[in-house]
Amino acid sequence: MPHPFGQAGLNRKNYRQLRKEKTGYKKMKRVSAERHIVLVHPEIPWNTGCVGRSCLGVGATLHLVEPLGFSLSAKEVKRAGLDYWPRVSLKVWPDFASFMDYMKPVQEELLFFSKTASRTFREITPLDRMILVFGSESKGLPPDILASFTGQHVHIPIHDSIRSLNLSTAVGIGLFESLRGRDPGHGW
Repeated sequence: MPHPFGQAGLNRKNYRQLRKEKTGYKKMKRVSAERHIVLVHPEIPWNTGCVGRSCLGVGATLHLVEPLGFSLSAKEVKRAGLDYWPRVSLKVWPDFASFMDYMKPVQEELLFFSKTASRTFREITPLDRMILVFGSESKGLPPDILASFTGQHVHIPIHDSIRSLNLSTAVGIGLFESLRGRDPGHGW
């Protein structure tokens, strides 16, 4: 059976040193980044649970805008979020206007993910504070929200063989792209 680090006597510490020497790898500087994920009218509890777990993994806050298509006490939400769900930084808002009044973001901090956007998510410039907004699984973002923030729409390029990505997948892509060049930390 091969040794987990490739050769006998190579432990985690000297493996990291060897990798650094061979690849020029340097650890990223840890930079604080405030991230907020907003799900407007989410419908599927499993997606919300998975998004919550991703938020917890990078220290982001999850905001849910009502109405929700499920109860937050649903076993499916807790199952998808596993034992992490109670630790998720979660806020629930009665409507999007309440969220905006509380957060008071500047326009540059907002990104609205929509498959109809002309700008790709790869063009975003990561900022210290970012608010990533996603719509429901079946309808996307409401037209009135999209109309209010026309310059802040982005899309994730996908092949034309599907209508859209799974919501939790799209959130993961957007969230980690917004952290590009920043080290959110590594827990293991």
